[in-house]
Amino acid sequence: MTKERPEPKTALGRFLRRSQKNVFVAFFIDVLSVVGAALILSLLIKTFLLRSFFIPSGSMLETLQINDRIFVNELVPNVIAPERGDVVVFRDPGGWLGSLEPAKAKPIVEQGVEFFLSAFGLIAPDSSQHLVKRIIGKPGDHVVCCSLSEKLTINGVEITEPYLSPGSKPSTKQFDVIIPADSYWMMGDNRGNSEDSRFHGDLPNKGFVNKKFIVGRAFVVSWPQTHWKWLDNYPDVFKSVPNN
Repeated sequence: MTKERPEPKTALGRFLRRSQKNVFVAFFIDVLSVVGAALILSLLIKTFLLRSFFIPSGSMLETLQINDRIFVNELVPNVIAPERGDVVVFRDPGGWLGSLEPAKAKPIVEQGVEFFLSAFGLIAPDSSQHLVKRIIGKPGDHVVCCSLSEKLTINGVEITEPYLSPGSKPSTKQFDVIIPADSYWMMGDNRGNSEDSRFHGDLPNKGFVNKKFIVGRAFVVSWPQTHWKWLDNYPDVFKSVPNN
C-alpha cells in the first residue's frame, strides 16, 4: 500500500511543494503549446505556401531523380499564373494513373498534419495520385510535334529544350494541339519514358490538364542533400514564343 506524503507542517514547506507541482504543470502546458503552435504553423504553411512530394518514377530524368524530395509553391496557380517551362505537381485529372476518377484533394487538416510529420521525416512526403511534369503549353498555345528539324513548335516558333534527358528526342509521337482555356500541356523531361499529355488524347480531358488540378510549382530539390538544387523554368527557351 502506497503511503501518501505528509503535508508539510510549515508554511514554507507547503509553498515549496505547491511550487514544485506548478513547475510540472507549467512545463506540460509549455510542451502542449509548442506542439500546438507547430501544428498550426505547419497547417498554415501547407494550406497557403508549401507542400512536400517525392519523385516515384523516372519521367523527369535528369532534372529529377527517383526518390528525390521536392517542395512546391502553392501560390501557383491561384495567385501566380503558371508559365511555360514550370515544373509542376498536379493531381491526376482522370485516367492518367489508371483510374478514370479525378484524384480528390484531402481535407485541409489532414494535409497539414501530413506536412508537419513529413518535414520531420516521420512519414513519406505526399505523392499518392499526383504527377510531376513540365508545362510546355499554356492556354491558347498551338503546340506541334515536330518540325522538319525535329523540334517542338509553339505558336509557330521552334524551341530548343536543354532540359531534356540526354539522348531524348522532343517526341517520337506526333501531335498537333490547341490548348483550351484554363488548361495546360504537360510533358516529362525524359520524353522516352513519360506518360504525359501526348498519350492521353483518348480520355475526356484530351490530355490537357485543367488549372484546378495543379497543386503548385516545384522550385527546389530538398533531399537527398547531394541532389539539392533550385529548379529552373528556362525562360530563355520560351522568350521568343508569342502569346496567342
